[in-house]
Amino acid sequence: MNNWEEIEADVFLQLLEKGHIEARQVIDVRESFEWDYYHLEQSTLIPMNTIPHHLGQLADDKPLYIVCAHGVRSANVCGYLEKQGYGSLHNVTGGMAAIALLQGFQYD
Repeated sequence: MNNWEEIEADVFLQLLEKGHIEARQVIDVRESFEWDYYHLEQSTLIPMNTIPHHLGQLADDKPLYIVCAHGVRSANVCGYLEKQGYGSLHNVTGGMAAIALLQGFQYD
């Protein structure tokens, strides 16, 4: 059982568009080539395999929203960050594919 939460892509986008989420709170854990293809301007790219090396760069005073292509890698990162003592973690359900679809872009 995890203590982090799932957040639907539409709810996430509404919070982002209303300015309730800062760019430093949105962590995109995909690879660079995926980021280059499509990404949110209000996000920070930290590929999943480099997360352990960037722990000091992650906001620990605000909720974090973790996103990947479909929500699997981001769920794993949420679990890892939780074990590292981070709280208020949110996995964006459906990832960038769901976000892109809501924005009228076919991700894959």
